[in-house]
Amino acid sequence: MSEAVLVIERSENVATLTLNRPGQFNALSEAVLEALQTALDGIAADASVRAVVIAGAGKAFCAGHDLKEMRANHSAAYMQGLFRQCSQVMTTIVRMPQPVIARVHGVATAAGCQLVASCDLAVAADVARFAVSGINVGLFCSTPAVALSRNMGRKQALEMLLTGDFIDAAEACRRGLVNRVVPLADLDGEVRRLTLAIAGKSASAVTMGKQLFYRQLEMGVDAAYQLATETMACNMMCDDAVTGIDAFMAGHRPVRRED
Repeated sequence: MSEAVLVIERSENVATLTLNRPGQFNALSEAVLEALQTALDGIAADASVRAVVIAGAGKAFCAGHDLKEMRANHSAAYMQGLFRQCSQVMTTIVRMPQPVIARVHGVATAAGCQLVASCDLAVAADVARFAVSGINVGLFCSTPAVALSRNMGRKQALEMLLTGDFIDAAEACRRGLVNRVVPLADLDGEVRRLTLAIAGKSASAVTMGKQLFYRQLEMGVDAAYQLATETMACNMMCDDAVTGIDAFMAGHRPVRRED
């Protein structure tokens, strides 16, 4: 049997999805996108999973779309279907209740950089590099531009898109593409610390908070505050908030209830 293009692992209440095409630098083939979509849909419906990590096997995190597969299916209908499939994976990451963290140990280019930008958080090794390099072969990275422009300043994002130049992990952190940069040897430990810190929080608060965060970004300030007010009031009615506030007022740490 051929090896799975996506490896799914569970440790405590964290699910790790590892892109597993190291010989192709984890390019996002149709099979990979389908496997990612299926896995993310399943995890989104699983309340026992509190955080998700997306990683890559081999030297690269993800080198973008599978260009050989694309050239072998050169029609407008195929391209529209492929990019629609990829966009669905990216929006699923944003809309699913659990926070999704990218573990970036190597190169992330084009749709691979889009994947990093689509994740809620990202931790990178200091040797990781990032680019949206389609422009170098006559292809503007339009779909990666959606996620990239929502993570960094417009001029910084557009410079990457227009030049195709690589930036290193430190610069990616300065621009807001990743949250933390650590030596490669420390990457797993840093990802684990971040995921467990999030997984230990109230699941209801994290879910409501993530949904509110992304929805309000697309609103005017008045509508954003209206939505935030409704979300905050709803959150205050949750058992986790009631017991947590009571514990804080009593001077001790709240005990999180397992769902």
